[in-house]
Amino acid sequence: MQLVYQGKTKDVFALENGNYLLKFKDDVTGENGVFDPGANTVGLVMEGAGRAGLSLTKYFFEKLAEAGIPTHYIDANIEEATMTVRPASVFGKGIEVICRYRAVGSFLRRYGMYAQEGQPLDAFVEVTLKDDERQDPPISEDALDMLGILSAEEYRTLKQLTKQIGQIVKTELAQKGIELYDIKFEFGRVDQDRKIVLIDEISGGNMRAYQNGQYIEPLELEKMMLSTK
Repeated sequence: MQLVYQGKTKDVFALENGNYLLKFKDDVTGENGVFDPGANTVGLVMEGAGRAGLSLTKYFFEKLAEAGIPTHYIDANIEEATMTVRPASVFGKGIEVICRYRAVGSFLRRYGMYAQEGQPLDAFVEVTLKDDERQDPPISEDALDMLGILSAEEYRTLKQLTKQIGQIVKTELAQKGIELYDIKFEFGRVDQDRKIVLIDEISGGNMRAYQNGQYIEPLELEKMMLSTK
C-alpha cells in the first residue's frame, strides 16, 4: 500500500490490486475554528469526524447502489476509517458540483443583491473548479466545454446525476426531520468507456443540514441519521 495523495480531510493510498484506499481524517474544512463545507483550508479538528463522515458515506453510497446510481465505492471499514474505491480520473484538475436548495454560503455572498438568506432554490446546480489559489471559482457549462474540462454531453450527465443524488440525500434527511440546504459532490470517470460516477464522499462535511432553522454539526448529523432509536 502506497500513499499517493494527502488531502485536507482524507489521505489516498494505492492498493496492489489497482484499487485505492481512502483514509478519513478528523480534520474538517473551515476558518478560525468554525466549520464551513465550502472552505479551502482545514479549520479545525473534530475527534471522531473521520469515522462519522465515513459512516454516513457508506450509508448514502449503499443507498445510491440500491437506486442504480454509479459510484466508485467498493466497501468500508468504519473502525479503521477507511474506504476502498475503484480508480477514477477527475475532470481537469478537479471540479466540485453543488446542488442548492436554499440561498446560503457562497451563493448568498455572490448574489446577496438579489437573494435573501435562506430563500428556497429549485435544486440549483453549479460547478466550481478545485483551485485553492483562486478560491474555487464557479465555471459555466460553455467554459467547461471550451477549456476541454468536460463536454456539453458530460455536463448534462453530471447535472442529471447531481439532481438525482441530491434528491435521494434530501429525502433521507427529511425522514429524520432534517432539511438539506445544499450539498457538494465530486465526480470522476471510470473504466475504458469513461463512465461518469460519483466519487469521494457524502457526509456532514460536504453539506449544510438544518432542523427547525438550526444548523446541524457534522458529528451530530451522523448521530441523528444513523441512530436506531
